[in-house]
Amino acid sequence: MMNINKLFSLKGKTILVSGGAGLYGKCIVEGLAEAGGTIIIASRNLAKVVETANQFRNQGYDIYAMQVDQGDHTSVLNLKAEIIKQFGRLDVFINNAVARPMKGYNEPIEHFAESMHINATGSMDILREMCGLIEDSGGGSVINIASMMGMHGPDLSNYDGTDMGWPPPDYFFHRAGLINLTRYLAKIFAGKNIRVNCVSPGGLFNYQPKQFVENYCKKVPVGRMANTDDIKGLMVLLASEAGAYINGQNILMDGGMHA
Repeated sequence: MMNINKLFSLKGKTILVSGGAGLYGKCIVEGLAEAGGTIIIASRNLAKVVETANQFRNQGYDIYAMQVDQGDHTSVLNLKAEIIKQFGRLDVFINNAVARPMKGYNEPIEHFAESMHINATGSMDILREMCGLIEDSGGGSVINIASMMGMHGPDLSNYDGTDMGWPPPDYFFHRAGLINLTRYLAKIFAGKNIRVNCVSPGGLFNYQPKQFVENYCKKVPVGRMANTDDIKGLMVLLASEAGAYINGQNILMDGGMHA
């Protein structure tokens, strides 16, 4: 039997977090680094990920910055090559990056197409390349970050009394696809020591209008929106040996809203 501290340890693990400089990305990176992992954060905005990596490195964490444009296959291949060059392996991939080019329902269809190019085709591209690298490294864990919006239709009453627009359709489309792609990949990599899971967070507090927060929170049994610490433990669980028998799952992290 393994000691619980060792089960949750990520020491010696090389971990890639795409979109690691965003609101959720930063807390995911922080949690994985606190558990001892070596973290690579990557996004299109290299200056932003360098700044984020430096902030964490100043706190004593082992964090590195790289650039990737998920909508560009060559960029994805370049990221893979750079990881191999610098680290020689990859143990965990947190597929967290998402683009939001569509802001509402009645927008030009080109905005939907752009979203699919990055969030559907691009997500499949980076998943396939990083899963291949993890396989070559002897196995590991892949965690997709989807959304409760990939599981449920929009609750439009949350927007009552606000001037916020309703959520766009593309997000519901590609988040739902990512959840089922998780199950597909878990089966594809059966017997190859690669676990593939998904986390579907509910609403994250980000200083939304007061009325929206009130509308939302009265439907949540724990009485609040998610905060940036809520996802950290779940990421460490799924990335570490503590989650060794969790595979092909989508975990709804919504405070009981859809219980």
